[in-house]
Amino acid sequence: MSQILVVVGSLRQESFNRKLAEAMVKLAPPDCSFTFAEIGDLPLYNQDDDANQAEPVKRLKAQIAAADGVMFVTPEYNRAMPGVLKNAIDHASRPYGQSAWAGKPAGVIGASIGAIGSALAQQHLRNTLAYLDMPTLGQPEAFIQVKDGLFTEDGQIGEDSRKFLQGWMNAFLAWVRKHA
Repeated sequence: MSQILVVVGSLRQESFNRKLAEAMVKLAPPDCSFTFAEIGDLPLYNQDDDANQAEPVKRLKAQIAAADGVMFVTPEYNRAMPGVLKNAIDHASRPYGQSAWAGKPAGVIGASIGAIGSALAQQHLRNTLAYLDMPTLGQPEAFIQVKDGLFTEDGQIGEDSRKFLQGWMNAFLAWVRKHA
C-alpha cells in the first residue's frame, strides 16, 4: 500500500486547491492511503528553534517520514508558492543536514482561476524541491484553471478534466512506486 502525504499550500476555507486535492484522492486506487498535512498551525520558521522544534513541526516531520511520497497542491500567490507552503518546507528541512524531505518522491499540481493555472508557483516549488533532493514527477504537468465544471456537486473531478487528471494521478503513483 502506498502512503501519500498531501500538502496543500492554501489555508483558505474554500480553497480551490484543497478541493482539487480532495478530488484527486478520489481518483486513486484503493491500495493508496492519503494523509493531509496540517500546515496552518506551524510557527514562522526561525533557525533559533532548530534545536527545539515545536510540536506541529515534529508532527509534520513524522508525517513525511511515514509517507512513501508527497503530493504538493499549490495555488499561486504573486507568481510564487504561498508563504505558508514555503514555511512548512523550511521547517521540515531543518536543522541543516536533517531534512525530512530528502529522497521522498514528489508530485506537484495546482489550480488557479488564471489562464496559466499555477504554472509559475509550481516552477518556484520545483526549484525548491530539486534543492531538497526530492525526485519530482516532470510529466505530465498539470496547470489547472478553475472554471465551471472542474468539480461536480459531490466533489469529484468533472467530466471534461477527469481523463487528464486521472492520467496525472496514475503517473504520480507510478513515480512514487518507482522511487519509494
